[in-house]
Amino acid sequence: MVAARITVNGKETPISPAAPHTTVLDFLRERGLTGTKEGCAEGECGACSVLVARPGVNKPTDWVAVNACLVPVAALDGQEVITSEGLATAGESGTPAALHPVQEEMAVRGGSQCGYCTPGFICSMASEYYRPDRCAHPDPADATTTGTGTGTGTGTEHGPNGFDLHALSGNLCRCTGYRPIRDAAFAVGMPTEDDPLAQRREQSPPEPVPTAYTRDDSAFLRPSTLADALQLLRERTDAVVVAGSTDWGVEVNIRSRRANCVVAVDRLPELREMRVESDHIEIGAAQTLTEIERRLDGSVPLLAELFPQFASRLIRNSATLGGNLGTGSPIGDSPPVLLALEASVVLADADGEREVPLSDYFTGYRQSVRRPGELIRAVRIPLPLSPVAAFHKIAKRRFDDISSVAVAFALDIEDGIVRKARIGLGGVAATPIRALATEAALEGKPWAAQTIEAASQVLQAQGTPMDDHRASAGYRSAMLGQSLLKLYAQTTEAVSS
Repeated sequence: MVAARITVNGKETPISPAAPHTTVLDFLRERGLTGTKEGCAEGECGACSVLVARPGVNKPTDWVAVNACLVPVAALDGQEVITSEGLATAGESGTPAALHPVQEEMAVRGGSQCGYCTPGFICSMASEYYRPDRCAHPDPADATTTGTGTGTGTGTEHGPNGFDLHALSGNLCRCTGYRPIRDAAFAVGMPTEDDPLAQRREQSPPEPVPTAYTRDDSAFLRPSTLADALQLLRERTDAVVVAGSTDWGVEVNIRSRRANCVVAVDRLPELREMRVESDHIEIGAAQTLTEIERRLDGSVPLLAELFPQFASRLIRNSATLGGNLGTGSPIGDSPPVLLALEASVVLADADGEREVPLSDYFTGYRQSVRRPGELIRAVRIPLPLSPVAAFHKIAKRRFDDISSVAVAFALDIEDGIVRKARIGLGGVAATPIRALATEAALEGKPWAAQTIEAASQVLQAQGTPMDDHRASAGYRSAMLGQSLLKLYAQTTEAVSS
């Protein structure tokens, strides 16, 4: 097997002697690329953002911004990375490099002060700059419309150049303030035909390579097929499975956890498929949330509401549905939505597959029916979809935050009667749950104020909310009731029309 290597700013370099848990951030800084900064070490500030060449949705390759502080460098074996230093165009001998258009706009519009966060902003902006379906609006008034497949922001969140500010939702600045950064984002033009990174999009990204990287009795392994991965998990019962590493990376950085064996499944072809059948949609467990968002392109409205509120674009560029469900967290954002959609998970091990309704999947705090050696291969969403859907996330920040309470609704309302109700809840129990009592209180009843008032009282009593630093139990219960009242206020006119 070829020694593990990574291409950084066009130059190939061996990963050795880095330890298997070494992050891309530390690897780069140890090699003098100090534009990449560590701010939070948990994927919230974006100071460590870099670009990675990944399979594209609209072109063969997309330049995707990721948090270098979370990704093990061994996970990028055989891959291409661009840092903020690599964006500038090298000048002739003895002449300075030419700034990248994103760097130029940040400089002339005062988008940088102390400069600590600036390289991360630059890389996130460059990822959006090179997004193939970004297009300038012919009329500045059109900037108030939603971008193509990139989120649900409106108004000032989209510029006349098609720039979606959700691309910067994972980048924080404490010095400059966001107005000049926004001005820079909305001022960049389109890539020129001779832009080498734009040209690179027309070629396929590097193929995933099988990796067996071992140092000091620790191993990072990337099998080439699902069958190989499942056999490996049967043999290595101590293995930690990672996809985007957005959860495990925090454990490594903040809690100093180490694993004897890490198995990466993020590039397995069998986990990266999407199929739309007559009666269901099947989403591969290792597709990133950004890939799912852009491939579905709003065809599942409840997921379309979820994605812009799920962490940040930087996280969504790496995070997967399989990982979010696999952690079993009671405050994960996707389980309430998938519960409302009546989704199921396809679990695979070396002996075969089984399908489990998500409502039966969680068994306790961070526990599930998934057996040792099993992987989540896919998520299945039955069709047709309920026409009335909403996702309400209650958090302290508008974006890039963890839920205090999350509520997802999927309702069938015909002739003013609730024929079917599915409600998923997060943050109010040891596991994500269905609000079964509230569903029963709605079904067969008129979609009317009296019904909603009574059902909201039932919803307030669902779960076993607790007091913690994010919210009190009383607040969580109150928000449950208010969420149904909000849904009624939002949908009454649409349902009656």
